[in-house]
Amino acid sequence: MGHRDDTCRPGDEVPERPEGPVAYDRCWRRELRGALRCSAVLLALLLTTDRLAGTLTAGRSVLWLGLAVLLFVVLLPARVSAGDDWLASRTLLGTRRVHTDLLVSVRCRDGVAQRLLLRDALGNRVELDPRVLIANPELWYRLDAGARRSEAVGALMCGRTALRRISARVDGETARTVFRMSDLD
Repeated sequence: MGHRDDTCRPGDEVPERPEGPVAYDRCWRRELRGALRCSAVLLALLLTTDRLAGTLTAGRSVLWLGLAVLLFVVLLPARVSAGDDWLASRTLLGTRRVHTDLLVSVRCRDGVAQRLLLRDALGNRVELDPRVLIANPELWYRLDAGARRSEAVGALMCGRTALRRISARVDGETARTVFRMSDLD
């Protein structure tokens, strides 16, 4: 009956080669390598410990491999990209995309890991880590430009405060980077 929020609606898919310039998360590959390293280290430690204890069997090896794969899946970061008036997050479960010029709400969810929840007028939603936007000003500026258009037409009902907080964090981090690069730190 209802639509699923975890995928895009037909016609809303992220194109294979999007038109116009696209910004990507520059830290994604490093985080992917970190997830692979953590999984490999866990697997090596489990296999080594089991072998030294003399209890290593084929079944236990498969169990340890499954545990390492599970850790990798948990640590695997979402791949965030943004273009003109859209932002997408790709995970193992699929791609979620919102139209930033049609945003109706932006919410900051606090907890163990802070998350930013974006919803558009079409019912699509994307949940992402705000640190991705802070580390990638290009992504932030595309989201901000679309959110400003959404606010100008009156679609953005809530989330102005969350956007201002992220904007301040992005601007602060950008200023620190400029000072660090120019040795004014």
